[in-house]
Amino acid sequence: MIRVALKMLVGDLAKYLGMIFGVGFACFLICQQLSIFAGLMSRTFGFIADTAYPDVWVMDEKVQFVDDLKPLQDTMLYRVRGQDGVAWASPMYKGLIKARLADGTFQNAIVVGIEDATLIGGPPKMIEGKIEDLRRADSVIIDDVGRREKLAKTNPDGTTTPLEVGDTIELNDRRAVVVGICEVSRTFQSQPVIYTTYSRATTFAPRERKLLTFILVGAKPTTTPKELADQLGQINGLSAYTQDEFSKLTLDYIMKNTGIPINFGISTLLGLIVGTAVVGMTFYQFTSDNLKHLGALKAMGAGNLRLTAMTLAQATVVALLGFGIGVGGAGLMGVSLGQSELAFRMLWQIPVFCAVAVFGICWLAALLSLIRIFRLEPGIVFRA
Repeated sequence: MIRVALKMLVGDLAKYLGMIFGVGFACFLICQQLSIFAGLMSRTFGFIADTAYPDVWVMDEKVQFVDDLKPLQDTMLYRVRGQDGVAWASPMYKGLIKARLADGTFQNAIVVGIEDATLIGGPPKMIEGKIEDLRRADSVIIDDVGRREKLAKTNPDGTTTPLEVGDTIELNDRRAVVVGICEVSRTFQSQPVIYTTYSRATTFAPRERKLLTFILVGAKPTTTPKELADQLGQINGLSAYTQDEFSKLTLDYIMKNTGIPINFGISTLLGLIVGTAVVGMTFYQFTSDNLKHLGALKAMGAGNLRLTAMTLAQATVVALLGFGIGVGGAGLMGVSLGQSELAFRMLWQIPVFCAVAVFGICWLAALLSLIRIFRLEPGIVFRA
C-alpha cells in the first residue's frame, strides 16, 4: 500500500513539485536565517575566543560586554599579580583608533596592545611574519581581511591594493610599520584589527589618565579558573570572568539590548508560516483530487489506519526531499559566502531544528487532510 501511495504522490507531478518547493523554501529560509543569526552572535565574542591563553579576564566592575571599554588604573595590575592562585597577569589595551592610510583616507581600527615581554594575548594565527616581530620599532600586525578591504591602498585608477609587510600607516598621527599579517575572527563591529605591544599602544591611543583595558590572568595548577575568577572578583572595583563566562556575558548583553533576536525570530517564524500554508493547502488539494482513488481503496477493505499510514508516508517523502533541498541550499550559500561581511555559521543544532520543523509541517498538513479521508464513504467510487 505504501508503494501505491508513492505512485499517487508522484502521479500528480505539479502538486508533488509544489509541495517539495514549499517545504524546501521554508527549510532554506529557517536554516539560512538561524545560521546568519548564529554567525552574527558568534562575532560578538570572537575576540575573546581568539585570545586563547588567559584563564580569567579581569576588568572594571561596570563593564557589560567585551566592547564596553572602561579603563583601569595601572596599579590594578600589581594588585592582581599579588593574589594567591595567580600564575601570571598581563596587561591589555583595546580601543578604537583612527588609522590614516597612504592616500590620506581615515579608517577606524581596533588596536590591541599586548604585554611587551610575553606577548600574551596576540593574534591566534599568523599568515605572514612572526609575532616576535612586534618587538621591532613602530611595528604592528594587521588582520588579513582588514588589510585587503578597509585598510587597502586606493590606486589612482580606483582599484585597491592590500597592505603588505613593510608598508606604513599612521595611528593617531604616529608612524606604524606592518611587520606581519594575521587571521582573526571577524568582529561584531567589522572593523580592522591591529596588534601591537602594550607600551606602543599607549602611545598610539589618545591621551587619557587610564589606558589599561583588561588584565589577562593565568591560574596556578592548584586553582581552577572559576575559583580564581571568584577570588579576583572580590577586589574592590573589579570584575573577573572565565573565558566562557565573559563570552556569555557579551552574548547575553547583545541578546537583551538589541533587536537582532526579534528580527531573526520574525524571519524564522515567517518561514514556518509560509511552509505550513503552502504545504497544507497543496496537500489538502492533493487529497481532495484523489478522494475517488482513496474511496476505491476503502471499498476494497483498506481501513482508516492503513490510509493514515499511506498519507503519512507521502508526507514523509515530501519532508525528506524538501529538507535535503533546503539545508543543502543553505549550506551551499554558507560555503559561497566564505569570509564575507555576512556572518554565517551553521551549528549542528540548526539542521536538527529544521528537520523537526519540516517534518512537523508536513505531518500537520497530512493530519489535516486525514479529516476528509476519515469522513470518506466508500460508495463515492461508484458515483458518476
